Amino acid sequence: MMRLSSGTARWGAKALAGIRIGVGAAAMAAPVPLSRAWTGEDRGAAVLGRALAGRDMALGLGAILAMRHDAPVRGWVEAGGLADAIDLAATLLAWRSLPRASRWGVAAVTAGGAVAARLVSMSL
Repeated sequence: MMRLSSGTARWGAKALAGIRIGVGAAAMAAPVPLSRAWTGEDRGAAVLGRALAGRDMALGLGAILAMRHDAPVRGWVEAGGLADAIDLAATLLAWRSLPRASRWGVAAVTAGGAVAARLVSMSL
């Protein structure tokens, strides 16, 4: 896999963290649309949406704070990528029961996040 320059990797880590915080904040504010798009169900949608939001916000903020304090950030980026990979696996395992209109988008976003985190973390 290709390696990024140190500056590009840090920029990528900030971008991934910012996206994760933004998605988490949006999902915290409106958890049902995110959860419903993923699972197609209303039952527990707010709880699931907010749980994922909290996880993503914590991972993103951890990376940002690590960068601000000149602490290692690689583990935070790797943890975010692992979370995305697990979300992808969960999506694939439930593929047939998920809404057809959104399952490809969820799979693309989670796979993209996992790949981007891997690329960035290898160069940190």
